[in-house]
Amino acid sequence: MAANAVLLQAGDREVRLSSPDRVLWPEVGITKQGLAEYAIAVSDAFLTANGDRPVALERYSEGVDGDSFFSKNPPKGAPEWLRSVPVVFPSARSHALVVLDEPASIVWAVQMNTIVFHPWPARTGNTDNPDQLRIDLDPQPGTGFADAVPAAFEMREVLRDAGLEGWIKTSGNRGIHLYAPIVPEWEFLEVRHAVIAAARELERRMPDRVTTSWWKEERGRRVFVDFNQANRDRTIAAAYSPRALPHAPVSTPLEWDELESADPRAFTVLTVPERLRTVGDPWAEFAAKPGRIDTLLAWWERDVAAGLGEMPFPPDFPKMPGEPPRVQPSKKNADNWDADGNPV
Repeated sequence: MAANAVLLQAGDREVRLSSPDRVLWPEVGITKQGLAEYAIAVSDAFLTANGDRPVALERYSEGVDGDSFFSKNPPKGAPEWLRSVPVVFPSARSHALVVLDEPASIVWAVQMNTIVFHPWPARTGNTDNPDQLRIDLDPQPGTGFADAVPAAFEMREVLRDAGLEGWIKTSGNRGIHLYAPIVPEWEFLEVRHAVIAAARELERRMPDRVTTSWWKEERGRRVFVDFNQANRDRTIAAAYSPRALPHAPVSTPLEWDELESADPRAFTVLTVPERLRTVGDPWAEFAAKPGRIDTLLAWWERDVAAGLGEMPFPPDFPKMPGEPPRVQPSKKNADNWDADGNPV
């Protein structure tokens, strides 16, 4: 074996890791081997959250300060034991995505310079019907994690009113992700409509602090509920996935009673393994009681009847029936906007 490679024991397999001393996070000195050892340490919790799902790999060959790309089809030379599954993208084309079923597969992904893992909200046996409802609370400029906290608590109540139980994790940056396990009876567009219904209800309850406005010019200093993360092919960083930010943060599941005092910067590649050893995995029972989105879809139909229809899709998506025009609001007349970018 070349001097610049090591063998790591990952579950029942040995995985070769080349360039183990390559520094991926210069600010904190974490190497490729350090990331692989992190993956092994958190593998049980990672696989509980993300196993049996198609996963897109966000790869950084030169570390977090370099360029990245998303890997879909498994690369040539992938080990024969690595599983993959075909999924259909919005273009109607099918591509194979890897499935991470064991610790060795996570370490293999690290060997391929993966830093961020993006699992689909559906399992391999039924990739067209999500079994997770995902809500992304995204603080806008002038706001931060602390502003997303009260929105998360109120969204928990919105979901409870709809018969669902919310689970939370840090985004690994400034936001908060809420998930709810659901039975896989609805396709992506219906789940997106359920997310929009929940987002609109939250906006009604917190109009000065939360927004569903797709255009950034209309959001102001509020927390944006990013409903388009519920689309087919749109994924959120996995639970226990590192993020490509200088301090090596990790998207970390929390208990609800931790949220108010949580510091998302404290959850990193260096600290999360010890947290799992001492605190345990808050998402260990996530999938035990999946719920239904019937109530949220009834809210969607109520809003449609009241004149609130479809919301804009991402610009790279095919035009969808009932979608409003994809035209940004004009700021030509500055008198129509305040200093924070809010329409007046």
